[in-house]
Amino acid sequence: MGAYMTRTKTESAPTPARDWLKIMAGYRQPDHKRSVIELAVTVVVFAALWVAAWAALSISYWLTLLISLPAGAFLVRFFLIQHDCGHYAFFRSRAINDWVGRILGVFTMTPYEVWRGDHAIHHATTGDLSRRGTGDIDTLTIREYEARSPAGRLAYRLYRHPLVMFGIGPAYNFLLRNRVPTGLMKAGKSYWISAMGTNIMVAVVIGIMMYMLGVIPFLLVQLPITIFAASIGVWMFYVQHQFEDTYWSGHEKWRLPEAALFGSSFYDLPRPLAWLTGYIGIHHVHHLNSRIPYYRLPEVLKDHSELKAVRRLSLMDSFACLKLRLWDEDQHKLVPFPAG
Repeated sequence: MGAYMTRTKTESAPTPARDWLKIMAGYRQPDHKRSVIELAVTVVVFAALWVAAWAALSISYWLTLLISLPAGAFLVRFFLIQHDCGHYAFFRSRAINDWVGRILGVFTMTPYEVWRGDHAIHHATTGDLSRRGTGDIDTLTIREYEARSPAGRLAYRLYRHPLVMFGIGPAYNFLLRNRVPTGLMKAGKSYWISAMGTNIMVAVVIGIMMYMLGVIPFLLVQLPITIFAASIGVWMFYVQHQFEDTYWSGHEKWRLPEAALFGSSFYDLPRPLAWLTGYIGIHHVHHLNSRIPYYRLPEVLKDHSELKAVRRLSLMDSFACLKLRLWDEDQHKLVPFPAG
């Protein structure tokens, strides 16, 4: 996988990946005022966009769909705040993190405790070929793909097709799959309580909205917002780990610091998009220490410019990730499907 280090522009001594773990610990403290402002701005703007999309129904449904796109982006911000709460990074109080996360989970249609448990496994196993399958995008090695039957290879190709990956798949995941604690169904009743409790509250909120606005108007506004948000969210997660020189290793050689730093991209988005997506594109830093509030991630890059060169993807670079499908264990990189 090459040297598990980074270099500055002056080629000074690189910082070993394991040393970043200690450095990142200094950024864990949340700023409660900033957290409240981030939450309030997201709620207010999302609500305003939702109302605008509903009001636009009387003008043109195309206008409603146009407004639904930024509304979906702000729904992604709901999810990212919920994400930080799940890492106990958004507030100092564990209880406040949990309750804010649960409430936001109703609007993101994501049961908080289920997602938190699933995501914790992702952080603990990312890049480990022996522990794939929980909280990540299914990825086969070339050997595994070639060992499959024709039907098995076709199924994997369909799964990795962009229409499924960023269209059908996200809609299925957030609208249907999240209704039960998939992956944690035998892990304890708390996950079932989380899933069913979220389902009940989702039904209550939807019922109230349908009663106030009507069934069809509500669905015409909410469905595209939810689908847009789901697709944006899956795209962000995809490019954070599915890039050519990402990190995968067998369990014997797998190391968490290297997996965190080199198996997660720095998705260097234009500043407005970076803010809109909660700076989650600074994903290598997030994986080095998931307790850092998302609004402090740019601060880390400002203080440690060395990290700006690590696994950097620009917006244009990221579209090339679409063609990557399999892990090549010999070349240590993601590659497209074989020709033919």
